Amino acid sequence: MLKNLKLLEDEMKTYAIILASGRGKRFKSQLPKQFTKLAGKLVIEHTISIFEKHPLIDEIIIVTLPEYISRVEELIIKNEWKKVSKILIGGNTRQESSFIGINSIKEPEALVLIHDAVRPLVSDRIISEVIKSLAKYDAVDVAIPSTDTIIEVGDNKIIKKIPKRDYYWRGQTPQGFKLSIIKKAHMLAKQDNFTEITDDCGLIIHYKLAKVFVVKGEESNIKITTPLDIYIADKLFQLRTIKLVEDTKLENLKGKVGIVFGASRGIGKSIVELAKKLNIKIFGFSRKNGIDISKERQVEKVLKEIYTKEGKIDFIIVTAGILRKKPLINFSLKEIMEQINTNYVGSINVAKLSFPYLKESKGHLILFSSSSYTRGRAFYSIYSSTKAAIVNLAQALSEEWAQYGIKINVICPERTATPMRFENFGREPLETLLSPEKVAKVTLSVLNTEITGQVIEVTKND
Repeated sequence: MLKNLKLLEDEMKTYAIILASGRGKRFKSQLPKQFTKLAGKLVIEHTISIFEKHPLIDEIIIVTLPEYISRVEELIIKNEWKKVSKILIGGNTRQESSFIGINSIKEPEALVLIHDAVRPLVSDRIISEVIKSLAKYDAVDVAIPSTDTIIEVGDNKIIKKIPKRDYYWRGQTPQGFKLSIIKKAHMLAKQDNFTEITDDCGLIIHYKLAKVFVVKGEESNIKITTPLDIYIADKLFQLRTIKLVEDTKLENLKGKVGIVFGASRGIGKSIVELAKKLNIKIFGFSRKNGIDISKERQVEKVLKEIYTKEGKIDFIIVTAGILRKKPLINFSLKEIMEQINTNYVGSINVAKLSFPYLKESKGHLILFSSSSYTRGRAFYSIYSSTKAAIVNLAQALSEEWAQYGIKINVICPERTATPMRFENFGREPLETLLSPEKVAKVTLSVLNTEITGQVIEVTKND
């Protein structure tokens, strides 16, 4: 489809106008929702990156709040965006902000996509289909069929009408236009002082300037409006992350230099074995060869030795963990601290000491959690709680270190056929367990992406 769209692309430039000037009163936060953190980055950062990477977008115009101009400029430098051509101060309404963006384009004709900054999960497919549709139509909307019954309510909150659901769709963005048409619609609205329409397609319809074609959107293309939406979006990012990981090519990792802590058995051993087959320079350590990650000096010594030998460290993976299964009241303090030190303090040590090396390489740190992190399990409360702490540690560090280009993610496998599991649960049927080789493949696949701050859940049926 992209090849077919090339002719249209050659005829006129395609602009994406990102509307980021809302203050989000319903979001109930000091920060506007577009500048809130989501999956390791700002919401607006995710959104702009999608349009930056899309091959059919020529330029990006950002319309934002005056006090956030410098923040957007910082993001441009940090992300090395090449397509952002203008940062404009928005108006008091969405309509005003949209007009400001449109009016800044000086060509007599162009293709214009107008998108809400707070829709960070828009897909390449939607963007491509909007542009493709502009070859035939002057205005294009994006919408999805309503799954809920729509009711019309009067001022007294009594239902007046229940229209047929088949004809009612829920609008999304981006909306696409020929520049001349949408500019004319806004000029007419300004002349009439008309402000009753909440989106740009509404102006086209109000002034009967063109037919508006509808591209089918996606349920995942949500608009972040309330704090609950951030939680939902984060889960959607996790699902998208898994698909992204599955599509990566491991051959691209050839020549990388990495370290695995916890490499003597189980998942760590499988990662080392697979990495060697891919010609990755991998180094595995565990307490069996004298490296205890709860000991700072031992971790520091390993990192220095590998860096001195190879000249770089591209990634570090921590699979080391201890699981002891019995009631909390039966644990000695020594047993409790042993688990906390290996499962949690060890990861902190590795993260802290690896910072300068991963900053230099803009590399990856991958930590390991467990399916028990979402809900503590009876008889292994210490293990479960340390794995929950790992997730929070990784999410926090992904935000702290994003400015340095370091990616930090968490692998969360379900029940896996490892020696540690057999020691604590006995010999379960192998067909019910995830293989460590599959976990190893997913783990290395993450290294081939730019994702950060994500929990990648690995299941047997993926």
